[in-house]
Amino acid sequence: MPNKPTILNRRTLAKTRVFHIEQLDLRFSNGVETRYERLLGSPQGAVLIVPLIDDETVLLIREYAAGTDRYELALPKGRIEPGEELLAAANREIREEVGYAANALHHLTSLSLAPGYVGHCTHVVLARDLYPSKADGDEPEPLEVIPWRLDELPQLLTRSDCSEARSIAALFMTREYLANV
Repeated sequence: MPNKPTILNRRTLAKTRVFHIEQLDLRFSNGVETRYERLLGSPQGAVLIVPLIDDETVLLIREYAAGTDRYELALPKGRIEPGEELLAAANREIREEVGYAANALHHLTSLSLAPGYVGHCTHVVLARDLYPSKADGDEPEPLEVIPWRLDELPQLLTRSDCSEARSIAALFMTREYLANV
């Protein structure tokens, strides 16, 4: 495996409440120098939760997605607050977004979005043994909660309002995990 490139210069191009765009000047081990731009996420990352009401049914949410300017059907998700544990963040997010908490939480995996230019990590958490527990969140409107059977994932993929790749990957990973435990 080659050595990582040397960072010659690092500069912030833009920083907002949510985004931090950074420019990197790099020198690779073969001597080639180039410039990259990357989008940095929060250092803690985010959680994406697969809340199972039973072993066959997941709870999805429909919420407005500003990036696509439409309502999307996806799994509940949110950032991990500074100092917050990963599983505690997952339980907080499902309380806020679907009105349940979980007695059993399992970290399935961690995913990157586009590692070539996005420095963000999403931790996928399986939530089981759910019980009603609502908490106020930061959503600007109530979220619609939609139960979806895992054996109907192919039908979900045909919907135009379900395009979030992290949710799709997590659902298939969950189905595989449940088939092997």
